[in-house]
Amino acid sequence: HVQLVESGGGSVQAGGSLRLSCLASGLVYEPTSMGWFRQAPGKEREGVAGIGGNGVPSYADSVKGRFTISEDKDKNILYLQMNNLKSEDTAIYYCAIRSTYRADGKTVVLGPLDADELLGEEWYNFWGQETQVTVS
Repeated sequence: HVQLVESGGGSVQAGGSLRLSCLASGLVYEPTSMGWFRQAPGKEREGVAGIGGNGVPSYADSVKGRFTISEDKDKNILYLQMNNLKSEDTAIYYCAIRSTYRADGKTVVLGPLDADELLGEEWYNFWGQETQVTVS
């Protein structure tokens, strides 16, 4: 049973920093891509940052230069370092993983995403619970 447990959300003043963590457990296969998404009040969920098999990250234009996605493969933790936070970063944040999985006795292989796919939520098959980030 795959679980993604997020932590690190909270309230911060504009200009401050937060680091989100996403601990993955129960994965049978290594993730091929990982990402962070967010949903602001009244808006659709959007991709914030993603990282694929080659380790090269992609970022939404709104967070470039302020957010950094990274991973600790040994600990199965995905991070999102958020600096110089703005009020428009206020949202519910989700981590997501793309990974090969088994279903009905078959192995469904999901390879790594291309750079232009990393911020697309439709490509991910495991999702974390929400964590709230509020910037005032």
